[in-house]
Amino acid sequence: MPMSKRRTVSANGVEYRVSDIREVVTDLGGDYATLPYSLRILAENVLRGETDPEAALKVICARSKEFDIPFRPARVVLQDLLGTPALVDLAGLRDAVAEKGGNPRLVNPVTPTHLVVDHSLNVERWGDASALADNEAIERVRNAERFQFLNWCNKAFSNLSIIPSGKGILHQINLERLTTVVGTQRRGNELWAFPDTLVGTDSHTTMINAIGVLGWGVGGIEAEAAMLGKSLMLRLPDIVGVRLEGNLPGGYLATDIALALTEQLRKAGVIGAFLEFFGPGVAQLSLADRGTLSNMAPEFGATAAMFAIDDRTLHYLRMTGRGGEISGLTEAYARAQGLWHDSLAGVEYNRVVTLDLSTVARSIAGPKQPHQRIVLGQKAPATQLPGGLDNGSVVLAAITSCTNTSNPRGVIAAGLVARNARKRGLKRAPWVKTSFAPGSRVVSDYLERSGLNEDLDALGFNLVGYGCTTCNGMSGPLLSTEIEDEIRARKLETVAATSGNRNFEGRVHPLAREVFIMSAPLIVAYAIAGTYLIDPEKDALGLDDDGVPVYLHELWPSDEELTQIEADNLTADLFDKAYEDVPREAGLIASDLRAGVSDQYPWQANSTYIRKPPYWSDALSATDTTQDLSNMRVLAMLSDNITTDHISPSGAILPESDAGQYLQSHGIAVQDFNSYGTRRGNHEAAQRATFASPRLKNELLEDGREGPWTLLLPEKKVTTIFQAAQIYAQRKQPLIVVAGKEYGSGSSRDWAAKGPRLLGVRVVVAESFERIHRTNLAGLGILPLQFEDGVSRQSLGLNGRELFSVEGITQDFQPGATITLVIERENGEKERVSVLSRLDTFEDVRYLRSGGLLPQLLIESMQSASLN
Repeated sequence: MPMSKRRTVSANGVEYRVSDIREVVTDLGGDYATLPYSLRILAENVLRGETDPEAALKVICARSKEFDIPFRPARVVLQDLLGTPALVDLAGLRDAVAEKGGNPRLVNPVTPTHLVVDHSLNVERWGDASALADNEAIERVRNAERFQFLNWCNKAFSNLSIIPSGKGILHQINLERLTTVVGTQRRGNELWAFPDTLVGTDSHTTMINAIGVLGWGVGGIEAEAAMLGKSLMLRLPDIVGVRLEGNLPGGYLATDIALALTEQLRKAGVIGAFLEFFGPGVAQLSLADRGTLSNMAPEFGATAAMFAIDDRTLHYLRMTGRGGEISGLTEAYARAQGLWHDSLAGVEYNRVVTLDLSTVARSIAGPKQPHQRIVLGQKAPATQLPGGLDNGSVVLAAITSCTNTSNPRGVIAAGLVARNARKRGLKRAPWVKTSFAPGSRVVSDYLERSGLNEDLDALGFNLVGYGCTTCNGMSGPLLSTEIEDEIRARKLETVAATSGNRNFEGRVHPLAREVFIMSAPLIVAYAIAGTYLIDPEKDALGLDDDGVPVYLHELWPSDEELTQIEADNLTADLFDKAYEDVPREAGLIASDLRAGVSDQYPWQANSTYIRKPPYWSDALSATDTTQDLSNMRVLAMLSDNITTDHISPSGAILPESDAGQYLQSHGIAVQDFNSYGTRRGNHEAAQRATFASPRLKNELLEDGREGPWTLLLPEKKVTTIFQAAQIYAQRKQPLIVVAGKEYGSGSSRDWAAKGPRLLGVRVVVAESFERIHRTNLAGLGILPLQFEDGVSRQSLGLNGRELFSVEGITQDFQPGATITLVIERENGEKERVSVLSRLDTFEDVRYLRSGGLLPQLLIESMQSASLN
């Protein structure tokens, strides 16, 4: 291995070879003592993984942002809504290779890959002991086509392991089971040790950062590249230190810290940064607390949110059944390689943000963004509390998501609030649909062991399944059709309360106008109150059997009680039991042992879930998509904070939508629509879902209507975005999307780029982009352009009826170049505006030159299949 200076680390009586990153960095003029934790891991990754690492290592040592560096993750993790389309693409790639004379059997993940089915469980049944079994049965029936395809993938592809539904949420399983923190690999006669690293098809992949593992969320196309062994290219981001100081207040929960940080870091501006937590406050946080914080990195706007390895890490490994060899190697490697927390005292960050933990207060966030923090006790008093279903009523109360159900302290607190409320005779409000969907079987086991499950059940928080559910928009119907009809008839602005991490418009339920994020015990409190209008720090939640007002502080458990119940009931045997049939290694079955499975997937022409993808055909052929960007029409002109949920919704499919009409034309009944997310393996359904959010506001329309509408130009005819795109395609009319700040925030779904590309969008121009979506656009051959500071669609007086052209893309086009956007107004006048190309790396430029990343993957796969 060129430049590889090696050393030996001994652990558990075994000698491991390791890359001597400290010495190599020093030899190249770098100062290892000042190098941040994440850059030490990147340096090791480059040194071990690249045949000629010197140039990239020099970039890391100098902390330069002028050049690309490669990142070759050790693992890839997929959740099913984004992972299934990625595997559909790989199955289509096998077909493309076969059509060109190659061996399709040789198209496999090169990098170990896990897929966890966690996003397709819908809360159809709730509130009784049969809810779990009923929901899982419905999931199996509705998703039979998807599961059939995934079963083929699990048998046909080497180096892939699929964990079926019912086990939990990807990120919680990844943290509790899949990572060893330090990986090992045998090379010839030598056993090597190295830091575990990964990318995943979900923005909350960052939860793994809590245990010292570098990883982040990517779109499906980038994940496919990583699966096929391709290095991902990136520019070094800012490394921002987050100093935690002060003492944790009594009654704290990690959710309260996470919401405080989300508000603070959004204001500080850390988009795309690597965060590294340090300071005296870190030692006070359990590994589960750290998991809650790291999980929220995308809500901060950051790429990753790292904690260094320390004694808490080792305690967690032992508690979760990974003691002995795993924890022993983790400690030995971290201490030897400068990844142990006390080796980082001299690190220099680009800047530091400080949070005093003693100032953290009980909070919620909403109504539309995770950074809209509301400190309880400071809410404006309600003028009059309604006695029934009305504006502000809580109609959904869901304890769910990887962010908070991974944290035993929060879940146990919810159980104790429920127990204490039950003792006072309190019940949930009769219009509230309640549900409990943890991210791991361990959660239900320790609740059952402690008896707290009975108290949650008594308030309607029965176990409905193990999965994302409400957090991902799979919340099912409301309590009754009568309640839904009343909300529509009276146009009520009702509320959902969730312990999830996302509350974007239209995400949780079409009838929940506002959504508030909060800790699990607060979900119980608001379910009892039945209205968002109260401030639970000041107002009574309800009346007990004697008519006496009951307040939250009377129900809230002490810190000592929480600690004792967790210690008594959460033990390593629960993790061993929950994961006894979950393999840590991916691809245990070699492809030559998978007899009886076809090398190519037998596509079903009538399937509405899984269809052969068009991306490997001429639709996305290797053509230079930087050329002929002239006279583009505006498909949509959008405001700030347009999320990937707006662009490619994940939740309920409305019957009148283009996707709904498509499904009905194929004989699918409305009750069997499932969701937009589960249909992404079918490009026909998924492209009809593009810009189909019921809360989208397209500024081309002057009446302020919401939904998937646009103005067909030059006719000025109102139609759906999909139907307009079809007409523009017949005219060979290129399209552009104009937007405001933070375009593409939220989930990492690549269909938010795939969909626009298939609709004919060539350019997106916005005031700013979120990291993952910007990368997805480049990877699909869509040019992301950014207005200069102070320039916007408003300052330019745009109404969306203009024609747009791009000038200045030369043969030596560089990343981040300034080019010209030509705006031709309706009266024929032209204006030239300087815009910044957000092709941030040379790899991005190459993608656009070759029509996106997919053609490159096809060429490289053909070469590999032919050589072998």
